[in-house]
Amino acid sequence: MAIHNSVLALFFAIFDTIQQLREESMILFLMAQNANQAPRCADLGYVLENGHVVLEDSGAALLANEAVRSAYLGG
Repeated sequence: MAIHNSVLALFFAIFDTIQQLREESMILFLMAQNANQAPRCADLGYVLENGHVVLEDSGAALLANEAVRSAYLGG
C-alpha cells in the first residue's frame, strides 16, 4: 500500500516545524514510531521495549548504534 503524496508532504512538514521549534530552543516532547525520522530532530532519545526504557542516548548516537539500526531500522 503506497502512501498518498499529500500525507507524505504533511509528514515532512510536521518534522520541519519540529526542527524550527527546536532551533528556537523550545522544549518538545515527541513520541513517534518513525524510528528513522524522530532521532534526526531529537537531542535525546529513548528506546522502549515492552514498556521499558532499554536505551537512552542522543538522537545521532541512536541512529549510529548498530543494535538500534538492526532491530528498528532494518539493518
